[in-house]
Amino acid sequence: MASKTAAKDIITLRGSAAIVSEFFGYAANSILYNRAVYPEESFARVKKYGLPMLLTKDEGVKSFISNLNAQLSEWLEAGKLQRVVLVIMSMNTGEVLERWNFSIETDNEVVEKGVSREKSDKEIMREIQAIMRQIASSITYLPCLDEQCVFDVLAYTDTDVAVPFTWMESSDAKLIANPQMVKLHSFDTKIHKVNTLVSYKNDEEESDDEE
Repeated sequence: MASKTAAKDIITLRGSAAIVSEFFGYAANSILYNRAVYPEESFARVKKYGLPMLLTKDEGVKSFISNLNAQLSEWLEAGKLQRVVLVIMSMNTGEVLERWNFSIETDNEVVEKGVSREKSDKEIMREIQAIMRQIASSITYLPCLDEQCVFDVLAYTDTDVAVPFTWMESSDAKLIANPQMVKLHSFDTKIHKVNTLVSYKNDEEESDDEE
């Protein structure tokens, strides 16, 4: 009898860049919803990755994420993107409360030689599902954000990349002193591997100091 093997799909550099940039758009929406950066009623339910997902209805945020995705896709195709960080800050003080870190490993042979890779679309979707489920359950392992917050996005690229006019070059990494960290799942298109980590302000340390 012939053994059954999972069908593999051809993954091109452009296709991989599209998968990763689209993932970040949905992940950003999910983080903004689950961390209550924007009110629940400002999101609409959709289905993606075989899961119920939420997308912002706020035109300003939609435009920001759409423009971000287009730029990330361009950098991913060029093999120039190293990391994307979504930062959640206090609106009143500007203090950084959480950093959602998406680090990217790129198969440079694909970028340089234009070769493709093989991996099942279903397998990639399952890996993305696992990350999305962890983001959706973040309330169980992250402290409650009990103040009004805003967000920003930092992109780390190769040094030879020109800064687009819609972006600002920043020396402020928006770090958290002595953060707690939670490593989440990763996913891999065989061209781009995305590793996910969330770090957050450790309030327990403050309460120990106060005692």
